[in-house]
Amino acid sequence: MLQAPGSLAAQLRWVRENWAALIKGDRALGRRIDLALDVLAEEARAMELRAAGAHFGGPLTVETPDYRGLDSDAVAFSADTDWMPRVVLMAKSTYVWLEQLAARFERPITTLADVPDEELDRLADVGVTGLWLIGLWQRSSASAEIKRRRGDQDAVASAYAIDEYRIAEELGGEAAFEQLKGRAWDRGIRLAADMVPNHMGIDSRWVVEHPERFVSVDDSPFPAYTFGGANLSSDSRVELQIEDHYWDGTDAAVVFRRRDTASGEQRFIYHGNDGTSYPWNDTAQLDYLRADVREAVIQTILDVARRAPILRFDAAMVLARKHIRRLWYPEPGAGGAIPSRAEHALSNAEFNRRMPKEFWREVVDRVAADAPGTLLLAEAFWLLEGYFVRTLGMHRVYNSAFMHMLRDEDNAGYRRVMRDTLEFDPGILGRFVNFLTNPDERPAAEQFGTGDKAFSAATLLATLPGLPMLGHGQIEGFRERYGMEFRKARWAEPVDEGHAGHFAWAIVPLLRRRAEFSGTDLFHLYDATDDDGNVVQDVYAYSNGLGRDRNLVLVHHRHAETTVRIDHSVAAALPGSHGGRTLTSVRLADGLGLAGPDAPTDDALVHLRDTRSDWELVRTAGELRREGLRVTLGAYEARVLSVGLVPPDAPAVRQAVEPTAVTPARRRPTPLRRSAKRQTPPPRRRPTRRPGGRAAR
Repeated sequence: MLQAPGSLAAQLRWVRENWAALIKGDRALGRRIDLALDVLAEEARAMELRAAGAHFGGPLTVETPDYRGLDSDAVAFSADTDWMPRVVLMAKSTYVWLEQLAARFERPITTLADVPDEELDRLADVGVTGLWLIGLWQRSSASAEIKRRRGDQDAVASAYAIDEYRIAEELGGEAAFEQLKGRAWDRGIRLAADMVPNHMGIDSRWVVEHPERFVSVDDSPFPAYTFGGANLSSDSRVELQIEDHYWDGTDAAVVFRRRDTASGEQRFIYHGNDGTSYPWNDTAQLDYLRADVREAVIQTILDVARRAPILRFDAAMVLARKHIRRLWYPEPGAGGAIPSRAEHALSNAEFNRRMPKEFWREVVDRVAADAPGTLLLAEAFWLLEGYFVRTLGMHRVYNSAFMHMLRDEDNAGYRRVMRDTLEFDPGILGRFVNFLTNPDERPAAEQFGTGDKAFSAATLLATLPGLPMLGHGQIEGFRERYGMEFRKARWAEPVDEGHAGHFAWAIVPLLRRRAEFSGTDLFHLYDATDDDGNVVQDVYAYSNGLGRDRNLVLVHHRHAETTVRIDHSVAAALPGSHGGRTLTSVRLADGLGLAGPDAPTDDALVHLRDTRSDWELVRTAGELRREGLRVTLGAYEARVLSVGLVPPDAPAVRQAVEPTAVTPARRRPTPLRRSAKRQTPPPRRRPTRRPGGRAAR
């Protein structure tokens, strides 16, 4: 009492720690103390959520990948097939997209089969090779009813409250999907589909026919819960009711009631919940401690994989064993994530018996055997990025740090992420899904503007290893965030022609060359240093290539000008040096292929050219070997330089050892140690913009 007079939880922790010898002899007392602490933690968490309000869309704070503890895990990357490194994924909210296409083409477009060939041609022209259609599946009718009763008359059901994994009848069903898939494939585009494996819709067929597959209890976990509202079931076999206080927004119950109309039996099924916010009240949480549930979900995944060559697993981290444990079956004394689950604590031995291995590892192995050639992409946060690709074997994993840190211009932080990844295992860098927006976040135009900062970040997106993902409306400069329940866009936004035109000029050519940038075998990240030898963290300088071709990318992600020298790479682990890790660093000349037995002579001329603008630079191989490259970069300036040797029979160029530089419109000439010259501007460039995207007046 004296140690913590205002906290019952602190008093109980003091008793447990200081009277351990006494408690050890009374196991029942120890269990009661653990349960009391867990219940208090649940109550504290509930109060935090009420005070903070709901949050959706990834972590509240910026998280960066954490590789601690992975050294002891077996290295189990899944092998890519030849097309996977070239994927550029475009996300589309399906219903919204169809409505926008109907407006643009001025004809009814309501099903997947109606998507015009011209639209598929346009996507292929901008370099898209994967099309993620959000909201393909037959949705929960109860989800739509909840939203309409809460006042949103324009809403459809949430895309992630799924009735069954069959293509929605409104979208034309399976036949329309197959027709679109064939036409997309004719243009080199593979379709991607979502899996939401942690929950189903509240009125899904599984809830009706297999209630045992869900986390449930026989009695309501809290006596204050009441269930007197509307029956949300369209199936006469069951009645389904969410807790009454959802209707007036005064509480967010963790369960709903399911009543069998024939027998009168009732059970209280938990809503889907990741512990970071309120429960998803139109969903039912699957019980992954049941082997039959894991097998049923795997069979569903295999069925989807046979239809769509790219699978995205929503909120995949919640099904890692450690988080199933934490959320639903906590260790005694470690509860608090989800109210009432402390009462269902399990010992380590019992939990391990019921779930002996990682679900995702089994999924990866089964898909590899039964649906080979499927790209598996995990939306995973909570510091599990490396674990999901290196240990569990997912082909790709979300890298939310990329978006957050570039938006905030935390360049030192993101370069640290890259350095840490290269030092641990460079292969992970090539497994990241990089994005500037996703369906749970504000659009890229809202986060990065539509000016130079946006294109600085987009250049990094297009040229760093991994898989670049484009958001719905990102190219067009749209600013509306489309909810999962949207049937159509709610803002009448015109296409930002200047942004779209500059994207076509600056970014599309890079997306079409993804094979040159996606891998890590030839990737080197360099420190850019000022004249005093200090690292300028705002400059991203890296080289990569394919075969004998090399590229050098220079991006200054800051509203300022800087002059730097680029020569030495950061340390990176050698391939195969896991465990007893061997780190190595290279000089710029090595990274550009100017070293080794076939290296050019010192007086050979090296041509560095940005093919988008014909901005170019000539240096001798000897100078690059001795000094590296000194360059001045303007605010948010981005250069993607192809590296080649000047042919000996090019006397005009050979005489011009002085560098030449050609800059696009909206840029003044960029000095690169010496003078530069201009060229005719590319079409459809915008006025100079400030970092936030507003045109300068």
